[in-house]
Parts: sequence; C-alpha cells; structure tokens
Amino acid sequence: MGDWQSLINLIRQFNQERDWGQFHNAKDLALALSIEAGELNELFLWKNAEEADQERVKEELADIFTYAIQLADKYDFDINEIVSRKIQNNALKYPVEKARGSAKKYNDL
Repeated sequence: MGDWQSLINLIRQFNQERDWGQFHNAKDLALALSIEAGELNELFLWKNAEEADQERVKEELADIFTYAIQLADKYDFDINEIVSRKIQNNALKYPVEKARGSAKKYNDL
C-alpha cells in the first residue's frame, strides 16, 4: 500500500486533529461516498459534459476519493491489491476479442 500511504496518513491526521474518527464508521463512509458521487453527477445534469465546471468536478472527485480511501483504510484493504484484482477479474469477464469497442455487459457479449 506504499503508494497510497502518505495520502492515507494525511487523511488520518486531518481527521484525528478534529476528532472525526467517531463519525467515520464503515456505513457512514459508504453513505458519504454515495452522496458525494451524487453531487458529482449533479454537475453534469442537463448539460453537455464539456459544460461541467472542472474545478467543482475536481472538488467532488477529491471528496469521493477521500471517502473511498477512508473506507479502504477502515477495513485495512490494500488499495493497489483490490483494484488490481478487480481489473484482473474484469479482464476475464470482458476478453478483448469480445469486448473491444462494445458497451455491452459481460453476459451479453
């Protein structure tokens, strides 16, 4: 988890200084993550993607990443490992020869 550790430490320190750990149980982190994703979606609602305010997109992405990292940290997950494993699993579900250029779900390929 070395690549992520300095970011995890920064988030931990920020939360510890404010005594926010008491609010950061797994359920509430997951809910916060979902809410922030909704706020990101709202930036694109009723407009072309190019019209979204990029600074606000950055802010919402930062919130999403922060909550996702905290949730992974709560469970002591290795972020590199879980993302790599997911990509490997997706490679099996979506082989290049079937999935290239297609938006179909794996069971429809």
